[in-house]
Amino acid sequence: MLLAQIPNYYKARREALMKARPNSVFLIPSNSEVVRNSDVHYLFRQESHFRYLCGLEEPDAFLVLAPSKSLAGAFRTILFIRTKDVEKEMWQGERYGVEGALEIFGANEAYPIEELDKRLPELFSGADRVFYRLGVDPKCDARVIRALDANRASSGRSGKGLLPIEDAQTVIGEMRLYKAPEEIELHRKACQITAAAHKSVMKEVKPGMGEHEIEALIDYLFRKNGCDRVAYPTIAAGGKNATCLHYQHNNCVLKDGELLLIDAGGEYQCYAADITRTYPIGRDFTKAQANLYDLTLKSQKEAVAMTKPGVKLADIHKHVYEVLTEGLLSLGLLQGNRDEIIKNLGFKRFFPHNTSHWMGLDVHDAGLYFQNGEPRTLEPGMFFSVEPGLYVQPNDKDAPASFRNIGIRIEDDILVTQTGCENLTKDAPKEREEIVALRS
Repeated sequence: MLLAQIPNYYKARREALMKARPNSVFLIPSNSEVVRNSDVHYLFRQESHFRYLCGLEEPDAFLVLAPSKSLAGAFRTILFIRTKDVEKEMWQGERYGVEGALEIFGANEAYPIEELDKRLPELFSGADRVFYRLGVDPKCDARVIRALDANRASSGRSGKGLLPIEDAQTVIGEMRLYKAPEEIELHRKACQITAAAHKSVMKEVKPGMGEHEIEALIDYLFRKNGCDRVAYPTIAAGGKNATCLHYQHNNCVLKDGELLLIDAGGEYQCYAADITRTYPIGRDFTKAQANLYDLTLKSQKEAVAMTKPGVKLADIHKHVYEVLTEGLLSLGLLQGNRDEIIKNLGFKRFFPHNTSHWMGLDVHDAGLYFQNGEPRTLEPGMFFSVEPGLYVQPNDKDAPASFRNIGIRIEDDILVTQTGCENLTKDAPKEREEIVALRS
């Protein structure tokens, strides 16, 4: 069903962007439909910068933000879009058309997408730079370069070269890093749906089920309860498969005595949740599983507790690997001097990834992790994961046999507030006693 009107915050985002970069032109292409095989397409998902600034969910569109020709300091929103077409809409669904771009999406000007090449050179007038992300789509890159060259040629023998191109990712990514109230509510909804799904699946898992059944069940619960799609392909990894960080096959049978790692998140109106939980396929943890689980959970809970304005993600990660290193030494999985192990990154044998990533419209969202060469400081409105893990590989002959084939990750989604933080995924059980009670 087509929208009647988009919220005003899309216009406010465009205004903030152009105020921060006056005399600039922003070129933001939408995603296009992608063929999966033959004449079958992958399900469409909008490009995140385009979605953030525009709200339009159609493919084959192009957003241009350009300086006003008549009013100093003002800007124009120009939207190139697919035209209304009765025959195509009968097969593919309704379109907004040029009229919808003006009336619903707040464009100052709107044109058929077929007119982009003709009109784009003129839109660079009055600008001193262009923000566009090169390297994503070679065909789009070529048309942008052609338009810039046509604009340069139109200035005659002025000696001017092409307008400089800067990557739009950095400036828009920095805006997206700070979540506005309306974004927080969408994340909250995605996280509530995702946490409830994890809890429901936690009750249903039993030996003999297939990993594919777990994937189907949790993805179904996301969609049933309002998510538009999954935020990323679901990982349902039983036993040794959990030691593969991005396991994707989901085609093995779950076995009693082993653990199941589920890394799955729903996407609600394009905003992502990302939860990982690990628990027994049978009734309870083995001693080795419990020891590694308790150590992972300890590091995760302490990392969440550290989160507040002024702290750095790098410091959270450092605390996590220090806790894990000390625990691995006590369990006999690491040997030697603690400080030397940390200095030489010896913990990476069991904890090879970072503790956190930004979250937002993308599950691994835009935003810089360093400023002026230094890890950036957390501020209210930032939203990120906390996901320590421990993985003892099947072929690790130096590890005691009871620990091999165990992969554990515990992940929550954390919002930085004015005074601390809020765990938006806290309703997904992670205390070992609570998990065992649910599994009994």
